[in-house]
Order: sequence, then C-alpha cells, then structure tokens
Amino acid sequence: MAVRVAVVVVYLVALLGIGLAARSRARKHPDDFFLASRSLPGWVLFLTMAATNFSAFTVFGFSGAGWRMGYAFYPVMGFGTGFMALAFLLIGRPIGQLGMEHGLVTPPQFVFHRTKSAGLRLAFFLVMATFTLPYLALQPRAAGYALESMFGIPYYVGAAIVTAVIVLYVLVGGLRGEVWADIFQGGMMIVFMTLGLVTVAGHFGGIAAANRAVAAEWPALFARPGLGGILTPGVWFGYMILWFLCDPMFPQLFQRFYAARGSRAISVTATLYPLVTGFLFLLPVSIGVIGRLAYPVLPDGATSDQILPLVLHSFASPLVETLVLSAGLAAIISTLDSQLLTLSSMFTHDVWGPVASRLRLRSGAQGHAAEPPAWVGRAFVVLLGLAGLALAYRPPATFLDITTEAFTGLAVLFPTVIAAIYWRRLDARAAIASIVVGEGLVVAYHLKVLPTLGTLTVVPVVTGTTLVLVLGSLLVGRGRGIVPLKLGRSLSRRARVAWVGVFLALFAAANDVWAWGDGRLSLLGFPWWVWTSAGLCVLLSVAFWLFGRALDREAA
Repeated sequence: MAVRVAVVVVYLVALLGIGLAARSRARKHPDDFFLASRSLPGWVLFLTMAATNFSAFTVFGFSGAGWRMGYAFYPVMGFGTGFMALAFLLIGRPIGQLGMEHGLVTPPQFVFHRTKSAGLRLAFFLVMATFTLPYLALQPRAAGYALESMFGIPYYVGAAIVTAVIVLYVLVGGLRGEVWADIFQGGMMIVFMTLGLVTVAGHFGGIAAANRAVAAEWPALFARPGLGGILTPGVWFGYMILWFLCDPMFPQLFQRFYAARGSRAISVTATLYPLVTGFLFLLPVSIGVIGRLAYPVLPDGATSDQILPLVLHSFASPLVETLVLSAGLAAIISTLDSQLLTLSSMFTHDVWGPVASRLRLRSGAQGHAAEPPAWVGRAFVVLLGLAGLALAYRPPATFLDITTEAFTGLAVLFPTVIAAIYWRRLDARAAIASIVVGEGLVVAYHLKVLPTLGTLTVVPVVTGTTLVLVLGSLLVGRGRGIVPLKLGRSLSRRARVAWVGVFLALFAAANDVWAWGDGRLSLLGFPWWVWTSAGLCVLLSVAFWLFGRALDREAA
C-alpha cells in the first residue's frame, strides 16, 4: 500500500508543481492563460492535442470494448481517429490563421466573427457545453475506478480527489500549465500502457500465446463484426464518420487551433497523429481481449469498463498496477483539465462578456468594454468541476454508449463550421435552424422514435443538418454578414481532385467489407487485419505530411 500511495502522491504533486512553474512563466494577458500566447510549436501542439483527446475513454473504455467485442474495435479507433486528423488541415489551419489575425479565443467567437450573429454564437456555446458535460463526467468516473482498485477507497471519494487536484492546477497554470502537463502525461500513457499489456499477457505466456488462447475459446473476438455481431459494415462506417465529424468540434481541441504558432504547427500535428493512434490504441484493446482469459464473466457489480483495473489487480505487482493505472489517471486528467479551461473561456467570452457589454451600453457608460474579470473564468472552472463530479455519481451507461451519443450532439456543428470557412453564402439563420433540427434528431434517436438505417445515428443526423443548412441558406439568405476569408491561394482544381481521391482511397481501404468474416491470426497472434490497419495509419501520416506541404507551398 505504501508503494501505491507514494506513486500517486508523487504524480499528483508533480502536476501541481507543473502548474506553479507555468504560472511563474505566465504573462498578464488573457491570451496567455487561455492560449499560452499562441506560441505552441508543432511537436508541442501535437503532444497536447493527443493527450487532450486521449481520455478515460481511451484507457478504460477501449479495454472494456475489447473485452466486449474484440479486436474489431481497434481499426475503428486506430484508423478512424487517425483519419480524423485530416480535419486539422481542412479546419484547423484556417481557424488558427483567423484566430491569430483577429484575436479569437473561443470556438463560438469564430462563428460570430464570420456571421456577426449573436444567436449563432450562443447556439454554439450551448451545444458545446451541453454535450461536453457528459464526456467531462467520464473522467472523474474513471478516476474513481482507478483509485478504488489501487486503494480500496469508495469509488466516489476517488473521483472527488482527482477532480479537486485538476481544478486546483487549472486555476494555477492555465493552458501553459496544461501543455507542460500534457507532455509529461502523454509519455506516461505510452510507456505504462505498454507495460500493462506486457504484464497481463506475460501471465498467459506472452502476447502471442495469450491471443491464441483467447482465439481458441472465443474466435468471434478475432473477426469482424466482433463478439455479438455488433460492428456490422454500416455501424463500422458510422464510427469512422463519427470521429471525423465530432472530434474537431470538441471545444478543447478547437481552441488549441488558436494556440498554434502557425499553420505549419497544425500540419505537423496532423502528420504525427495517425502514428500515435495506430500504436497506442492497440494497447488497451489488447488488454481487454486478453482479459477474457482471466474474467470470462465479470464479477458481480462490475462493468466491462473496469476490466483494466481488474486484470492488473489480479496479475500485476502493486508497483506495476499503480504505474499503469497512473497512466489511466494521466489520460483522465489531460482531458478534464482542458475541458474545464475551454468551457470556462467560452463562458467568460461568449456569455459573460456580451451580457456585460449590453448592460454597460444600457447604463450609458463610455469607452471600450473592459476584459471580463479573471475571477469569472476561475469560478466557472470550479462550477464545471462540481457538475462533472455530480454527473459521475450514478453513471447511466458504458463509456462507449455515453461518448457515442455526446459526440453525435457535437457533430451537428460540423456543417456550420465547414460552411463558415469555405462557403460565402452561409446564412446565420439557416445555421441556427440546422443546429436546432440536428439536436432535435439527436433527441429523437435517443428516444428511439426514428430508425437507425443500419448505421450510427450520426449519419442521418448530420445528413439532415446539412440539408437544412444548405437549403436554408439558398432559400432565405444571401450570405448576409459573412466576412470574406483571405487565406492565401488555394490548391488548383486538379490538385484538389487528386487529394480527394487519395483520402477516399485510404478511407475505403479501412472499410474493407470484402474481408469482414476473416479472423485468421497473424504476427503475435493478432488478426491479420490489425496489421493492415496499422499500416494504413502509417500511410495516412505520409499523406498528411505531403498534403500539408502542398498547402504550405500555396500559402507562401
């Protein structure tokens, strides 16, 4: 027990130390607290983007999904999330440039800058806050699982302890502190999750022997659509689309586009992203699959999302168990801190600021509106931390179920963001209508009153959202209020067609329906298509590097 306490205390104290060190380097300007003075180089932006996006879902949810459905979940996440980084190039580069030129801080400020619509800005804030909160609540929930396994303390006490530490160091360090902590925690995730897989598999004779033993008993875990027939081609396609549409709409990722030193930093991030997803995501899924050997049936009261702490408690030494679960804490903290800071900045700039300005005008005050006081954002960080903790008290479903629904709600914003960048005829009223219709469809699917059409709900939801946006803009508006974009020269039509063909070919290769029932084992006992998916992640990285260079040449 002393070893476990020492490891966790050292880790949490290190985080607070990072926050204090970042504070000593801080500048007295809002851009520094929320955006680290827009100074992040490519490799730093990549590490903070990855650590921020890899959450409790990555460690605990992926291992739970591996236990439930098998290796089929890996390509959906490894390639699917890697492919999502294409949006960093299509969306992140222009957003980062606009943010630099016009001092934008939050995602809703981007759509307000483009349309001058206060209603659209408020709609963005409400959607992002509403659908980030359930995802935010997953983090203290997973922290509770980890500390309960390590120390035997009540689940909710562990959740409260980690939430308190995160809130404290966010208040102290701002984004600069988060970035420094992300570099530290990202390394922890990779090293200690690798250690976890080697440890668990080693109990069964190594990775290859463990995989073959699982395949002999549960062959469906090594074939698609997985155990229980969950991942049909339509559902598989839906997940691939879901990550691409929703991840760039995470407010904590969107805001980091503003923090980049320049467009090349975002291109570096996109290039490296598929490499880390292709490697890291295989680790927790493998632990979940091999965990079947130890727990063919879960203990009473346990859920599949607890398979990682269960197998570590059974097979790992106290030191190894604590180190690996600390990697889980790193994933939790590196996401929750970013969610708290970003939602706080949105409340400060997109709710408090506009309301204060209107009250100032009504009172007849003269001069420019002052920056919102610092205590406003900090107070909202505390309130959000308490809200996430409250939602974690009685979690309603698995990590995968919660994230899928929350991510669909965020994906509704994607068509408006794309239109705000590339379509001058966008009408703000049509955009608001599309968001209302889209979220109405999300609710209808939640209540199960509409057919899913054999895929995830994100496909019909975003299709309906896009139709309302396009038809509404064409019928009722002429792009009034749209600020013309000046983002340099664009690629030639021939080059655009060629790049569309490249990315469609890679996406089609990942949706390889022709090999759906093939579960033949390959190197280290993994299904052969696991290695195919990993290879596609490498090809994605090469394609993103070349595409980013092409964009850089045109922008020069």
